[in-house]
Amino acid sequence: MKSNPNIYRLLYAGFTLFGIYKLATLNYGEAAMHLGIALAFDPFDQTITWKARPLWQRAWLVVHLALCAGALGFEIGMNDK
Repeated sequence: MKSNPNIYRLLYAGFTLFGIYKLATLNYGEAAMHLGIALAFDPFDQTITWKARPLWQRAWLVVHLALCAGALGFEIGMNDK
């Protein structure tokens, strides 16, 4: 079954925007969850290997992952008593 790349882009954008909204409302745990789910829907051509991708695509995904990890860190740190 062939996947539709437009659906992946739409899901990626939706989960990313919702994650950013959750960051803005200081719900770090939910933000980390939505940003992490967004990474499952790679918006770029998935047939290209990681090393063959342009630098800007790799940087985009690494920054996205760092944002997700940062939100998770904030969630853990803010609830540490």
